Amino acid sequence: MRIDLHAHSNASDGTDSPAELVAAAVAAGLDVVALTDHDTVSGHAEATAAVRALPAGSRLTLVPGAELSCHADGISLHLLAYLFDPAEPAFAQERELVRTDRFRRGRAVVERCRELGAPITWEQVERIAGTGSVGRPHIASALVEAGVVATVSDAFTADWLANGGRADVRKHETDPVEAVRLVRAAGGVPVFAHPGAVKRGRTVSDETIAGLAAAGLAALEVDHMDHDEEARAHLRGLAADLGLLTTGSSDYHGSRKTVRLGEHTTAPEVYEALLAQATGAAPVTA
Repeated sequence: MRIDLHAHSNASDGTDSPAELVAAAVAAGLDVVALTDHDTVSGHAEATAAVRALPAGSRLTLVPGAELSCHADGISLHLLAYLFDPAEPAFAQERELVRTDRFRRGRAVVERCRELGAPITWEQVERIAGTGSVGRPHIASALVEAGVVATVSDAFTADWLANGGRADVRKHETDPVEAVRLVRAAGGVPVFAHPGAVKRGRTVSDETIAGLAAAGLAALEVDHMDHDEEARAHLRGLAADLGLLTTGSSDYHGSRKTVRLGEHTTAPEVYEALLAQATGAAPVTA
């Protein structure tokens, strides 16, 4: 089985629609794909319909999820949440709070960029985002369009949009221990996304990860494009010490990143162990 548990659609900051993501997963030969847009489940219905419309005999399974914006030790981090009940009130309210503040933060980041001499506008960023929730990748694309940087990745430096960069503005982010609690209370399974991605900025300590494990964290995302071999070895050892599972995922964003669907995958036995912990929702099959 080929299992990719981290992919984005244009419901957040990917470029594929949820239905296009499903088609891309089929074309990539995946057996399982997780839709994990940032702080939103708005793409779930379209992706679910696309999977159920696949021809008889299609083997693709969709895992509904989300990627949650969190903050600890002065550091932003992301928590993947799988198979939670999207209607559970406390968790739904927290996701709405984060999404609402994304709008305020996005406008403030655009204004910072303009103050730094970048000829971009909020209307331009909204056009790029389309129906998705505005995030820094949309602003990065606007900087590329304006010729300020060559690629989206080049925008995520201290000069522009990186955490703590000249144009960065803090947004509301959930305490990760609270996020783990909310995901579990909604019947979901929490996994720490790319915990060793030092190229994105500072990462949290092993002690912080141990605290998340004690709170109910299920796994660490280890095999990821932003982890080198040293980071992967360290995270595997840490996961073993803490009794956590380890996953692998592409973190696919369509054409906004160069990574391919299925570039990193999760072992079938790990996937089954994650499913066994979920009580809020079920995977979707053709």
